[in-house]
Amino acid sequence: MLLARELVGYLSRQLVNRLAPRLIEVSNPAAAGEVINSLIIEELEVEDSVNDEVREILSQYADYMRREGVSYQEMFKKIKNQLIKEKKIVRASGRDTGDSMKLSRDKITDISHKLLERFRKSREFRLKKDPNEIRLEIVKGITELLVTEDKVDKAARLKVHSQKRDIPEGSEEFDILQKRYYAEEMKKFGIELGTQSYSTPS
Repeated sequence: MLLARELVGYLSRQLVNRLAPRLIEVSNPAAAGEVINSLIIEELEVEDSVNDEVREILSQYADYMRREGVSYQEMFKKIKNQLIKEKKIVRASGRDTGDSMKLSRDKITDISHKLLERFRKSREFRLKKDPNEIRLEIVKGITELLVTEDKVDKAARLKVHSQKRDIPEGSEEFDILQKRYYAEEMKKFGIELGTQSYSTPS
């Protein structure tokens, strides 16, 4: 998944804090956070399922691609683009759309619309302000956290690259160190990725 589940959980709780009580009323903050969390994870898993489908398709042509010297990455991109178009999916990966953050701007906007619709249908929420004002605040909240996440990710990768010996990106050692530094950097913002609960940044 593009975002760690712990980060999605933190984001969901932050959105509840950001929206209530000024823009919405929530009867149960924990339940409200779970509604948001579930929807965001559902949306991110859509692209995960497409990626799995592409891998399955390519596995059937592995011998042919090796024999003909066909690029796995190029074929993956081509087939994924085709499936996304056929299924009419809003692309989630920011890297695939030229956006700097992990989530594309289009996907953030899509999630904001779907969250607003979920708010209207759920008994956990009561809208107090204009729906579009609420939606724009959701977009702002998600974007701000993702900007922070991008800085953390870059800082963690820089720490790995600054080691005295070269550690190739994509190796198991690189991934282990990157995750450790990523968690350390997140702690500076009050986000404890090593546990299921986070403190609110001051």
